[in-house]
Amino acid sequence: MGLCEIFQQQIIEAMNPVTNLLQTVQHAHHRRILENYRRHVYLEMAGEFEQIVAPDMMVEEPVYRINWGTPIVLRGKQAIVDFYTSAQQFVMWNSDDQIAVADWGLADELTFHFIATGHILRDFGVQTEDPDAFYHYTTKQAFIWPYDEQARLIGEHLYVDMTSAKVERLNTDDVVTTDWVQQTAKALLRTL
Repeated sequence: MGLCEIFQQQIIEAMNPVTNLLQTVQHAHHRRILENYRRHVYLEMAGEFEQIVAPDMMVEEPVYRINWGTPIVLRGKQAIVDFYTSAQQFVMWNSDDQIAVADWGLADELTFHFIATGHILRDFGVQTEDPDAFYHYTTKQAFIWPYDEQARLIGEHLYVDMTSAKVERLNTDDVVTTDWVQQTAKALLRTL
C-alpha cells in the first residue's frame, strides 16, 4: 500500500473513535454532541460549510479560538464559513484520538494531519525547502468543543503542541486531493 492509500484510509477512518464511543455512551445529550461532532467533521471535509453553521448544528454567535501559526479568534457564522472556505486549499484529518464527552461538550487530544504546499505551511509558521512542493505536516493537538443544552456547537478551541511538529516532503503520487476528500466525505455523510 502506497502512502497516498495509507492517507486515504486514515481519512476514511478518522471518525471511527467517535463511532466506537457512540456504541458505549448511553447519555442522550452526550450522544447528540458526538453525533453533531461527527457530522460537523464530515460536512467540513465535504465542503458543506453552510450546513455546519445551520441553526440545528451551531449557536447563533459561535467563537473559534485557533492556535495554528498566528493565533486567531473568529466570531460569528460568516467568519466560520470564511475560515472553512480558506481551508479548502489543503487536506486535513485527525488520527490517534483520545476523545471524551461531557455535559459541556467534548475534548480530544489527537494527531492532526495536513497535506499542503510549502506556501500554505509558511502561513502556519512552518519553513520548507520548496514552497511549491507538497508536504505532510503533523502535530499533536488538543481540541475543546463546547456545546449548548441543545447539543449545538458553541465554538472550537484548538491548541497545538509545536514540540511534536513533523514535516515530510511528499512525492506527487502521495498527495491526496481535496476533490477526493470531498467526494469521500459526501459518501460518508450518506451513511449517517
